[in-house]
Amino acid sequence: MSKAERATGLGEEFFAVSAPGLEAVVAAELKGLGVNGEVVPGGVVWRGGIAGMRRVNLNVRTAARVLMRVCEFRARTFFELERHAARVPWSRFVGPGAPVQLRVTSRKSRLYHEGAIAERLARAVAESAGARVVERVTEEEGDAAQLFVVRVNRDDFTVSADTSGALLHRRGYRQEVARAPLRENLAAALLEAAGWRGAAPLLDPFCGSGTIPIEAALMARRIPPGLANPEHRSRRYAFERWPEHDEAGWQREVEEARSGIREAAAVAIVGSDRSAAAVRAARGNAERAGVAGDIDFEVVAMSRAPVPAERGVLVTNPPYGVRVTVDEAMRRLYAEFGGLVRARMSGWRVVMLSPDAKLERETRLGFRVIAETRNGGIPVRLVEAGPQRGRENDGGPGRYD
Repeated sequence: MSKAERATGLGEEFFAVSAPGLEAVVAAELKGLGVNGEVVPGGVVWRGGIAGMRRVNLNVRTAARVLMRVCEFRARTFFELERHAARVPWSRFVGPGAPVQLRVTSRKSRLYHEGAIAERLARAVAESAGARVVERVTEEEGDAAQLFVVRVNRDDFTVSADTSGALLHRRGYRQEVARAPLRENLAAALLEAAGWRGAAPLLDPFCGSGTIPIEAALMARRIPPGLANPEHRSRRYAFERWPEHDEAGWQREVEEARSGIREAAAVAIVGSDRSAAAVRAARGNAERAGVAGDIDFEVVAMSRAPVPAERGVLVTNPPYGVRVTVDEAMRRLYAEFGGLVRARMSGWRVVMLSPDAKLERETRLGFRVIAETRNGGIPVRLVEAGPQRGRENDGGPGRYD
């Protein structure tokens, strides 16, 4: 960033990395955090101060990581690359002896050899900041290596510093998993897309290891994902190791976030699954997240799922793909799921992760697509259906009022 940009108060440029197809969901969440960003392929970009970047890392539920733009330059030869690399302010982010990782991608550029590009950059990091580039982080180093993401497109270089460290979906509570677990940030994206804010009862009748109900409880109690543990300790972030890090300012922000945490969820949050092992895992994960008392987990078949109120929001990730191998069994399961909603949950809105429009039609709930992304390498759709009250069970449109 130039001196002129600093003088005009535009601030630093940051980029919240999103799962493909969920950029708008991430942007909507960031807006709730006071960040008005621009949706671009792969995430959301915005300008602001370091304090805002720290706030996003602590509170964002749907993004994968936050990058800070370090510099941009154009290079068509390795001589030009070396000249520009020597001017990159590496020492803002790493000190002598610190481990560094470089992630280089090159597309449609004269400098196409990513290993050779990384070699020149590694030399510049060592000479400028005294840091050491490592190909793999040792167990002792953990997530301590500072990651720089270098993208080359048509000879234009963009160098970004990772501010997050460990991927943001790694809250720390999910140590026990059922089959085909759902990542925490994707579960949060389902809730965000549903517009759920803890004001209506919530049910997940295919809860597995509990990720959706746990993320809902964290939202309902306003527990930032960075404080998702019984003691509300903050996880570690990459920016905390930067030489210019303001530890006192950061601790004030953490304390402010803690002060906004609610004692308990104000509505019923229910998770059920036919697998006793899955529910045991869910309860253990909820304990580690510090929200065990906010969720009612039950071992019961989907058709007998506990419905806590006449109206609410059902958010779920039903079995699909490798979890159910017989097509007829899958069709029957989705048909039974639709029957459950129509028979016992006519006042409920449904938001679901779906692998296939044909399975959606088996439910006869009249789903519409909110977004499309991938889960575990499988293309999936975020779909929603309004309450079924007053409908003829024909899958036509409904209204939630």
